[in-house]
Parts: sequence; structure tokens; C-alpha cells
Amino acid sequence: MTKTILSVLLSTLTVMLMSGCTTMGNMMSMAPAFASLESNTQASYVKMLNVVDESGDPAKAMMIEEKILDDVTNDQAVDSIKAITEERNMMVTGDVKMYTKNDAGPTEVKHARIVSVCNLTTAKVFLNHSRYYGGFMPCRIMLIEYGNGDRFLVTMDLQMAIYGGKPLPPAMLKQALVVKETMEMLIKKGAKGDF
Repeated sequence: MTKTILSVLLSTLTVMLMSGCTTMGNMMSMAPAFASLESNTQASYVKMLNVVDESGDPAKAMMIEEKILDDVTNDQAVDSIKAITEERNMMVTGDVKMYTKNDAGPTEVKHARIVSVCNLTTAKVFLNHSRYYGGFMPCRIMLIEYGNGDRFLVTMDLQMAIYGGKPLPPAMLKQALVVKETMEMLIKKGAKGDF
């Protein structure tokens, strides 16, 4: 993948240089900035930009989702999330039914519910590092049901919060990876109604 990325960048730079593009100077000035960032930063941004390129939706590029199985009820999915949250040393900090629209069309949202979870110890460490991490807290899982019956569990992809900048201190990185793994587990197991 790295060879592909480098090949694309080299081709783009060559075309820009040959065309006299003034953006090339801006791109070249970014190289030192990327050099000081986390080793996974470039791959994280490329992944996000690929989703934006394919879908045109920046919100989708920052989220991950799992489709809820047909035989799992909404309450079973949420009960699964709550049970696993406790097992993973996190706590549920909120469960809000946003709305229900019984006459929703096939592509309209019929039901929306948010479950918020947090590990307070990890939250304190991250807030002490940067108050801006507060925008990621608490971690949220959105249950979305459409009029056609399709249902999804959606949560933020924490990839950019972890790898989007300079390397996190090792202890913080370890905590962040546990939270990331937990959030991914919650939507996977919740979608199946697993405990």
C-alpha cells in the first residue's frame, strides 16, 4: 500500500511540476509536517479521503457501522451494548431515544437512539493531554432504523483521534487502543445481539 501511495504522490507531483502548478510548493512544504507525525497518520488520512472520494460524505469517512441482523430487536442490540460496556470496564453515560416516525418512507429514518459510553479514567488522561479530546466524549453509538427495516449501529472511527497527529505518549496510546477496540466490539456484538 505504501508503494501505491508513493507512486500516486510521485505521479501527481510530476504532473503538477510539468504543468507549472503553484500548489506544488504548498504540497512540498507539508512534507516536513508529516515527517513529525505518528507513523500511521498518512494511512489514516488516505483511508478517510478514499471514503470521501467514493461517497462524497465526510461524515461517513469518520464513522464505522454494523448492520443489525434481522432477528435481533433494537432492545436486544442495546442490551448487548450495555452488558459488554460493563465487561470492558466502561460505563453507560446515556441512553436517549431521539425520535420515532412510524410512517417513515423506505429511505427515511424511522427510529434513532443514542447510547453513550465512557471510561472515566481514560477520559481524564485525554482531557489533561488536550481539552479538545472532549469533543470525542462520551463515545456514542447511534442506532438507526429506516422505514424499509434496515438497521445499523454507527460509531466514530477513532483512527484519526489516535493516529491523526503527533504520536501519543505510550500509556495514552495503550488506553486509546483499548477504547477503540471496545467501541468496535460493541457495534459488532450489538448487531448480532451477542453478550
